[in-house]
Formats: sequence, structure tokens, C-alpha cells
Amino acid sequence: MSTLPVGLSRDLSAKRVMRATVGGQDLVVWRATNGEISAWDNRCPHRGMALSHGFVRGNTLACLYHGWHYNGAGTCTYIPAHPDLDPPATIRTNRFSVVEQDGVIWVRTDGEAQAPDLPGGLEPLRVFIVAASADQVQCGAAQVPYEGQMADAGAVLHFGAVSVMLLLSPLGDGRTQVTTLASAGLTVAQRSALSRWCEATRRHVEAQQEEAA
Repeated sequence: MSTLPVGLSRDLSAKRVMRATVGGQDLVVWRATNGEISAWDNRCPHRGMALSHGFVRGNTLACLYHGWHYNGAGTCTYIPAHPDLDPPATIRTNRFSVVEQDGVIWVRTDGEAQAPDLPGGLEPLRVFIVAASADQVQCGAAQVPYEGQMADAGAVLHFGAVSVMLLLSPLGDGRTQVTTLASAGLTVAQRSALSRWCEATRRHVEAQQEEAA
């Protein structure tokens, strides 16, 4: 399993929680008040409640069900029903390696996360999900014009002076999460147009899958 993108750093501000998937593994990704980011198995060790329904309290994540708190190391630090108890160190979540680079959050579930070196001059645009495989998304994206112009083929799509790169993460259920990077320094109008291009790409690829079914 390689290191895969799960979202954008700007979309996970301090004290926020999000759900993600890497290679079929259901994850909770959250950022503590101090800015530290964690990626865990999305299951509370106590009763199995999805931790993505939980809430951040300082630098801990609290389960919604019984309020058990877990620190950044994944260790339980507080049990509301037994406030004077020092929880055993064995009560802990299953943690995964997570890094942030180029404004993207990257996770690896079977080793140390290491974000790839991306082309320079790109910055995060948006994330969207397509009901198709990664290969189908990459091929279909090159068939969708941006502002009437077709792209040069390649890992980075070039629409004249505007470039787009799609980081593709298979979700394991016939869907693909697409993390989009675009040329840095674009105007608001250009970024809005590229966001519309993303939606057009999604519709185009999904329509191709419906026709092939």
C-alpha cells in the first residue's frame, strides 16, 4: 500500500474531525487544538463507535458514545463514568502514519507515510469523488475541455497556461477520491472555472460508466 491523499490541509482546521478511506480502511483524521494531526482506525476501542462522529476536546478526541478521550498517541486518557481512574495504557486506538505536504494530507496504513514529490507551481484546488476507477477518471479527465481548450495528455493536464493535476485515491467500492491541484496564482474566476471543470469531469466519467454498463 502506498501513501495516498485523503484531503486538503485547509479543510481540516484545528479541532475538526473528518472521515477518510485508504485502501478500504475506514479512517478518522482529526486535528488537535495544538495543530497536531492524527489518523486512526475509525472505531472506538470501547464499543466500536465511529470516532469520526466524535469531537475534539483540547488535544484529545472524545468518542460520541460514552465520551472516552484519546490523546494524539491514541491512548485513552479519560473515562467520564470513572473520572478518577487512570485508564490502562492498553486502551488505545489503532494509529496510522500521516504527513502533510503541499497542502495535502497523506496517509499510509502499512508503514511510514512519505508524500511524493509533486511538480512545482501547483496548489490545492478541491476534492471530489467519482463513481469510477482511478484509471477511468484519469482517462476521462483528458477528454473534458477547460474554457473550450483540450488538455495536453500526461500526469499533469495543461490547458495552455493553466495546469491541473489529479491525485487519485481508490476508495475500494468502485469510487475514486480526486484531490485536485492547479496552477498557483490563478484568479478567483479561473479557480471557479476549474471547479466547474471538476464537476464536468465527474459527470462525464460517470456517464461513460453508465453507457458501458
